[in-house]
Amino acid sequence: MDPFTQFLSATLNVFEAQKQMAERAVAQVSDAGLRTALDAHTNSIAVIMKHVAGNLISRWTDFLTTDGEKLDRNRDDEFVDTFSTRDELLAYWERGWSVLFESLNSLKPGDLETTVYIRGDAHTVPLAIQRSLGHICYHVGQIVQVARIQAGDDWNTLTIPRGQSEQFNQERWGGEKAGKMN
Repeated sequence: MDPFTQFLSATLNVFEAQKQMAERAVAQVSDAGLRTALDAHTNSIAVIMKHVAGNLISRWTDFLTTDGEKLDRNRDDEFVDTFSTRDELLAYWERGWSVLFESLNSLKPGDLETTVYIRGDAHTVPLAIQRSLGHICYHVGQIVQVARIQAGDDWNTLTIPRGQSEQFNQERWGGEKAGKMN
């Protein structure tokens, strides 16, 4: 596999894993919990999801040809809970992710050498991708943390449960030391 295909495949894989982790967390939260901020200085899950989707739509629409901060983006409105239902919120969330995945899947090897702009600042395509990925990871972490708190004792862990690493390693590798490469 050529380096471009490896890079793009890995990038898509990590974005998809982040999307799935957020969605698995959100599925464990009530509709009311989606809209509840932990305190007056934090955002609810719904607001974080709205911001993520708005950011993805802005950054990834016409990614190679227009500034990532679109003139019609109202970033401040992304921090106001305006969706009436979970379905409306999830539809907007999906729209953002669809724009991202369509744009990434349309990239060609030569595009990695292109300069793109975000708020007027020049970025290489790989840097812009990594910037977006970092932003997504930051907010998915917030979504998971708030969802974990909202779900309380009903939470189903998204990774290896606390205290079960050794069991996981034993099941994965048997008697061999975890992490051994074949």
